[in-house]
Amino acid sequence: MAQTLEVSFPGNKRVDVQLDGFVVHTDQSLISGGGASAPEPFDLFLAALASCAGIYALNFCQSRQIGTEGLALHLEWQSAASPSEPAQVALRVRLPVGFPEKYRESIIRAVDQCAVKRLLLAPPQFEVCLVN
Repeated sequence: MAQTLEVSFPGNKRVDVQLDGFVVHTDQSLISGGGASAPEPFDLFLAALASCAGIYALNFCQSRQIGTEGLALHLEWQSAASPSEPAQVALRVRLPVGFPEKYRESIIRAVDQCAVKRLLLAPPQFEVCLVN
């Protein structure tokens, strides 16, 4: 199934992406010459990774009728120190109040199924070309 996203350039360093009736706004930081009016694209990538992992944690609890009060997920990103070293991502799940002990390992496996993470582990092929 192919999906097409449309990119537009509304001015300065802003880049907008239209997808499924939504517009995702991005901008660059002041240091990078932008207006800092929206997240930078890389920040949205990290947000996509965190929210994807988060929905897996939420779905896990909801499907087992486990209350989600106190459920939280934190993503920690550490850039690579050099090109030969990989960057590091840590997903830290805070379990909700009264979370059953028997599901502790299972929720980790559920969060580990995040589609964005899996895409990083088996990246797609990229093609960049010019069109008229």
